[in-house]
Amino acid sequence: MTGRFLIAIPFALILAACATSPTGRSQLLMMPEDQLDQMGLQAFEQIKQKEIIETDPAINAYVKCVVAELTRDLGGHWEVVVFRSDQANAFALPGGKVGVYTGLFKAARNQHQLAAVIGHEIGHVLARHSNERVSQEMAAKETLAILQAIAIPHSSTGQLAMAALGLGTQYGVLMPFSRIQESEADIIGVDLMAKAGFDPREAVVLWHNMESLGGARPPEWLSTHPSHASRIEELEAHMPQALSLYETAKAHGRNPHCVYK
Repeated sequence: MTGRFLIAIPFALILAACATSPTGRSQLLMMPEDQLDQMGLQAFEQIKQKEIIETDPAINAYVKCVVAELTRDLGGHWEVVVFRSDQANAFALPGGKVGVYTGLFKAARNQHQLAAVIGHEIGHVLARHSNERVSQEMAAKETLAILQAIAIPHSSTGQLAMAALGLGTQYGVLMPFSRIQESEADIIGVDLMAKAGFDPREAVVLWHNMESLGGARPPEWLSTHPSHASRIEELEAHMPQALSLYETAKAHGRNPHCVYK
């Protein structure tokens, strides 16, 4: 009886964890959101200890302006930290944490292009992709062992869980977002930037910039993402809807003016 009960626990959790993403895709979400938020906070604090934090007030004001415009209608507090690094990189974590590396400015050359990258990363958070990846691991392995290991991020299983946040390179484990999740984050992100008054057409320009910047080898954070060509094709197909949102935002006075000089 006890053995059957323990076996039944994961299946009961799976049946109770069916969810739908912002684009209408079915998801398996088994982790409590507050626990994901705590994981995000823990990971963010560790990154801040390891990386060099940019102190230039103009750079910080520029990035925080873009994030503030993107998140105005989302609610909550979003902590933003700029890291001084040549990496063309950015991330967003559950719990409202956003990190941007100064190397990204080589590709994101104006406020609209920066909004495209950050909007994409926030899209992962809004779609609860981290929860989805942890849940997939929990469904495939021993559920209780995963739950216990998450509390110990330096254990092998705990590292896997932290990597699910999108921080695989930080923890020595790579768990890339799937192609479906990446494409979903692109669509959510371009709609988010359009609703904030950023020009969604600049998202396409951004990926052309990324392609030229990376040459034959794309920047590290794009190495597991869809190809530039397929990503641009999907964005262009979605552009009529994004432009409609953009025009509506402008009509309601949304006209961001985030600049860095």
